[in-house]
Amino acid sequence: MTRLQRGLSLAELLVATAVGALLLLMGTVMLVSANSAFTAQADGAAIDDGGRFALDIIGRATRQAAFVDLDNSGAAADPADAPPQIVGRDALSLPRGSTALEGASPDAVNGSDIVALRFNGADGGAVDCAGFGVGAGEDGWSIFHVGRNAAGDGELRCKYRGGAGWGSDAIVDGVDTFQVLYGIDTDVPADGVPNEFISATVVDERDAALQLSGGDADARQRDLQRRTHWKRVVAVRIALLLHGAGGSGGAREPVVFDVFGPGYSERFAGGDSGVRIDEGPMVASLRLRERRLFAATILLRNAAGGAP
Repeated sequence: MTRLQRGLSLAELLVATAVGALLLLMGTVMLVSANSAFTAQADGAAIDDGGRFALDIIGRATRQAAFVDLDNSGAAADPADAPPQIVGRDALSLPRGSTALEGASPDAVNGSDIVALRFNGADGGAVDCAGFGVGAGEDGWSIFHVGRNAAGDGELRCKYRGGAGWGSDAIVDGVDTFQVLYGIDTDVPADGVPNEFISATVVDERDAALQLSGGDADARQRDLQRRTHWKRVVAVRIALLLHGAGGSGGAREPVVFDVFGPGYSERFAGGDSGVRIDEGPMVASLRLRERRLFAATILLRNAAGGAP
């Protein structure tokens, strides 16, 4: 008598369950991997867009710095003892509504710097870093610095003077550090070519070492304004390190970023904070992020002292 088998034996059921679980696990791993790759790619694209946008705005503002519209009969170059039209500060941040560089605070994200660029308006054709036109004969300002947003993350800001007072808008977020060096023309007579790139602190130290002439403090201040090394700036070198959303960098070894190259970091990292960013000591939520370094050297079109 032939016995017909109905259903599965216990052994067959266990094998089928194991195979199904293995296939499900493999599918889950592939899905997570694909999702991680997509997230990293999207995050990298967002960082690239933000970095290029920031470099473009800073580049345009820097090339416009110290501009004087001499075609306008009401415009004139600054006198020799006027303040320089390009200045910087190391490892400082700024409040949103203060005047120009007033109220600078040491609460800087990883020693991020400030660069302040001043220019003359040209019948509304000149614009500041926020895109607002500056009238002829008026001083426009484009000041770049890093502040903290509501979540405590760094964001590159553009500070400007509007019709209702001073304001500051975020340009790009996810900033690890913003660093600036200044190309100084030391030749006499000047040829417009930078001989060295130094930090704002070094520029100020050289100014402090000047032997100033004058019978009183006002006269010595005017002599400083005539001779300041800030008026020898002919180029600006910037470096901006950005990070993406949490966890988008995936599992990898920590990276050390020397924003101006290892040579500069080895010589000056002790006195110029923020030029070397090491992911190693960071908490995991910050360490495992996608990062990009953006850098540019921008030649000035105008003399930093405002002369034509």
